[in-house]
Amino acid sequence: MLVPDEATKDIAIRIFELYHNGLSYQKIANIYNKEQVLGKTNWGDNTIFHIIENEIYKGDFVHGKRTNKPTYYPDVVEPLVGKEMWEECQHQKRNNSRAYSRTLTYIFLQKCLCPKCGKILGGKACKKKGHEYFYYYCRDCKLNIKETEIERGFKEVVDQLTEYDSIVNQFFVPMVIKNFDEPREKIYKEIDVQKQRLERAKLAYVDGAFTLDDYKAKAKTIEDTIKSLEEKISNADKFEVFNYSAKDILVSRDVAFLNSKIHPKEYQERIKTWNKRTREEKATLVMNYVDTIELELVGTECFVKNINFRESIAKPCNELYDKGYIDRPTPAIFGNVVGELRFSNYIPEEEVGEIIMRLKNFYNVSYTEATYYVKNQVFFFNFVEDNSAIVRVFPLEDYYKKDPNVKMEEYRFGIIYITEENIVVTKDKDELDKLFNYIPDDTSFMPFRELKDVPSKPIRMELIKK
Repeated sequence: MLVPDEATKDIAIRIFELYHNGLSYQKIANIYNKEQVLGKTNWGDNTIFHIIENEIYKGDFVHGKRTNKPTYYPDVVEPLVGKEMWEECQHQKRNNSRAYSRTLTYIFLQKCLCPKCGKILGGKACKKKGHEYFYYYCRDCKLNIKETEIERGFKEVVDQLTEYDSIVNQFFVPMVIKNFDEPREKIYKEIDVQKQRLERAKLAYVDGAFTLDDYKAKAKTIEDTIKSLEEKISNADKFEVFNYSAKDILVSRDVAFLNSKIHPKEYQERIKTWNKRTREEKATLVMNYVDTIELELVGTECFVKNINFRESIAKPCNELYDKGYIDRPTPAIFGNVVGELRFSNYIPEEEVGEIIMRLKNFYNVSYTEATYYVKNQVFFFNFVEDNSAIVRVFPLEDYYKKDPNVKMEEYRFGIIYITEENIVVTKDKDELDKLFNYIPDDTSFMPFRELKDVPSKPIRMELIKK
């Protein structure tokens, strides 16, 4: 029976995570040699390669892999990495052959698809007057595309990608670590097993079955294992301080949106925008989140047609949207002004009340409601005339469940907004640090309809159909 080694399985998991984040086999081996993982300094790229390609780490087993008729056994052991992540690593492995090992950094290497034949484009560079120019090419189609053209189209989504990267590091990672799949009880049991082994080794030494050197070597191995397991418990305990929830993500995004509008200069200084990143940082961002970039030719000009994000990134984001915690910008026309609304899915009434009260710790937001008429594609609510800024729009009922075929004639939406008269611009450093670094927390609950401001002169707002 195959079972994961509790003391060493994190080493394999980390290899997959490092590779998934764009590191090569050799770079991972170099890190492990520098850290002397498992007391070894002879980690090689071949060892890392065989770990990455082994199905056992996703819970499956292949018998007779090197024969003409291998037998595949799925789900025979507890997986160390998800099947989705394992498959993405194989996809990355196929793309990252050693033929593409270069000293230059290509931001979109192995990500762009030829607009003519669909093959992955290669990268090349040249120097002119001291400047480096990067290109992506298809040898079959005799096509060269400037990196600047791809980057220009990529910038349309890069702000959202940068924000999402911040959310991933600020919220998702701590949430994953906090809710790690290994129950503490399991680790405690393994510690007890190791302590029993240590006791048996002592008895064997006393009985003369072990020499002193044998006993010391055995005891050190067992004690190192116990120490490693105790560190896992300690690390898990440390991350209990991260009590982030999906609601925290929603509140944080709303505060960030308000910060960007009310303190734009401070926002630009604090956020690491695309243009502030080095080529290496841009390439890492693309490697971490993007699967492929589809291009199209219009005459002789090349445009970004579609950006396909990695499933492991898109899936949790979509799940959070389905639960109402992630917004999506939607094009809209306000009278004769084109703009965007931040739409999110249905959120239960008691949660909306809590969110509004938490936002009020930082900004004096208000709440109103609007009706969307399907036939005319219009909202009716008081927005432009009182010089308000909409923070978030969300349905007041779970229409996905109530009306899955979208056949109702009208839908009701809640709107969180702020008026100009309620905006306070602060220059105090401590207050700004609070705005940009903390999540407002107020568990006091007030039904959000008690906060509602009734529109006096509803106006017409037309939505652009996607």
